[in-house]
Amino acid sequence: MQISGSRPSALEAIFNTRIPLIGDVHLPPLPGTPRYRSETMIAIIDRALRDAEAFEKGGMDGIILENHGDIPFLKPNEIGPEIIAAMAAIAARVADAAGVPVGINLLANASLGALAIAKASGGRFIRVNQWVNAYVSNEGLVEGESARALRYRKQIEAEDIAIFADVHVKHGSHAIVSDRPVREQAGDVEFYDADVAIATGNRTGEAVPQDEISAIREGTRLPVIAGSGTTVGNASTILPLLDGAIVGSSLKQGGVWWNPVELGRVKALVEAVKPLRTGSPHDRR
Repeated sequence: MQISGSRPSALEAIFNTRIPLIGDVHLPPLPGTPRYRSETMIAIIDRALRDAEAFEKGGMDGIILENHGDIPFLKPNEIGPEIIAAMAAIAARVADAAGVPVGINLLANASLGALAIAKASGGRFIRVNQWVNAYVSNEGLVEGESARALRYRKQIEAEDIAIFADVHVKHGSHAIVSDRPVREQAGDVEFYDADVAIATGNRTGEAVPQDEISAIREGTRLPVIAGSGTTVGNASTILPLLDGAIVGSSLKQGGVWWNPVELGRVKALVEAVKPLRTGSPHDRR
């Protein structure tokens, strides 16, 4: 299958499976952030390795590392070298140990830093919450970084690292683009050379509204995956509409994002998705 002219599906190239499931490793607070409590980097890395191992043992197809413990998040150009260094050290160890592709999400919206971490650690993709346009977030006004990020990716010869871009970003107001429908925003994500479009709920752990999935599908030929809210209970309803999912909170102990990954929850989700995976990944559309 070809999309956007001559571009093959990055989702198929990276995972080579129908409806890939990507486990979200929510990292604890990193050195220098307000909630950091002097945990050693060895301990932080070990925790990330345990979560990644649980995802892989449970049957997930990929892993994404996210500095979700660094609340409150800084804007991209304010993130210090200590966070980039910590993320790179963690990602290198996880990528070396994992038998599945690894991605990076550097919050908030730090696409250049995420690309640098992925390049240094062997990551295959990054997630960027605001790839194009702008929105008002908890961090203030956040602008799309696609122009800078694509040039930087070219500069460091990292064009094999795919861009997974949110279309209608959670944790913020879309007043700036409220005059434009979601399908047009999805078209913008494709036009600005993202590789995969992400549909999300309004907050971490919230399911993606089905009408939003439909609107994104109308606006882009890119693969579309869920970026939040996928659970064992809704997988059979949501995932037939999508090409994959990033899943975090529902696979943690108690369904809470900062808790360790629970192997039984992972296995249950993978089992629930199995009936949807018959056939080739090329058959999705």
